[in-house]
Amino acid sequence: MTNKTVLCVLGSTGSIGTSTLDVVARHPDRFAVHALTASTQVELMVRQCLKFLPKLAVMGTADHAQALRERIRGELPGTEVLYGPQALCDVAAAGEVDAVMAAIVGAAGLPPALAAARAGKRLLLANKEALVVGGDFFMQAVREGGATLLPIDSEHSAVFQSLPEDPQTWPSRVDKIILTASGGPFRSRDPATLSGVTPEQACAHPNWVMGRKISVDSATMMNKALEVIEARYLFGLAPERIEVVIHPQSVVHSMVQYRDGSVVAQLGTPDMRVPIAYGLSWPERMASGASALDFRTLGQLSFELPDPMRFPGLGLAWEALNGPDGSTAVLNAANEEAVAAFLDRRLRFDRIHAVNHATLASLAPSKPTGIDDLMALDTEARSLAREHVHRLS
Repeated sequence: MTNKTVLCVLGSTGSIGTSTLDVVARHPDRFAVHALTASTQVELMVRQCLKFLPKLAVMGTADHAQALRERIRGELPGTEVLYGPQALCDVAAAGEVDAVMAAIVGAAGLPPALAAARAGKRLLLANKEALVVGGDFFMQAVREGGATLLPIDSEHSAVFQSLPEDPQTWPSRVDKIILTASGGPFRSRDPATLSGVTPEQACAHPNWVMGRKISVDSATMMNKALEVIEARYLFGLAPERIEVVIHPQSVVHSMVQYRDGSVVAQLGTPDMRVPIAYGLSWPERMASGASALDFRTLGQLSFELPDPMRFPGLGLAWEALNGPDGSTAVLNAANEEAVAAFLDRRLRFDRIHAVNHATLASLAPSKPTGIDDLMALDTEARSLAREHVHRLS
């Protein structure tokens, strides 16, 4: 292969970003890296730049950018270091870039993902908040920009792989989407004991290696609530046609049930390199580095319904989807603030849901019509959520 796919990796020092670069490193004949971005992890960014030789590296602040410049000065004269939100959008839309891995956590990942969509890139979407916050507005940008949108979350990648090739047939042929959830570290824990959960306990996921925020979301199952919202916009099915089941082994990554009763599922080891490699190589398949399933030793696969007492936040997905336009953005902002407060030990684990519910109930948004409206709504919801955090602390 002579023509390499040129990549921009947004959030290259996070768990998805590092897994992406691990897959890329296995296929040097297929990929070249144009840009890497990170928020604060200078030392890891130095190592990534030395290995992948990007033309551009973007840090979150001027101070972190200067620290990176000093560390690579003399070694990487061909790498320019930039910083800030506008630089993220610029590298995501750069003319040299073919594909963008959007792996920045939280609402901060929406503007660069939107820039990539408008520029018509192959957009590998690991930032679920782009759809949770952006919703129809984001999907419209994908269509108008001519972008190719490929989901990277293991659940949505599984659904995408299990659907017919022609999206026009999805509503008529598909009965429902079934998203699987591991249940996190507290799947069988008495809900009455959750008030004493520590950040360390919440971040100890039994199957997946993830960042702290998404690990907490898995423990509360708010990650699954956000994934229900994401699935609604990705696949165009009504909210009532999206279900969630707990599957502790994390082998069946999600399923599609068809009108004739057939169920098509995607299975694999719990390794994010599998959906990443699929997105990078689609419609082909290439080696990911992940181990294959061994059905001789796989053991039992079990499924159960989520306990609403243990995971009350899950129901907020359908509440937000059936609320005024912009409600999903409010829910996302509230959850980011509540999780941050929990990780800072300012809020009890069992009160994350209370903050999310109170914020969603107390803010009736006007319909956002653009990125400025979405960001303003995000700011307003965060301010209100912080008030609820203070009240409940």
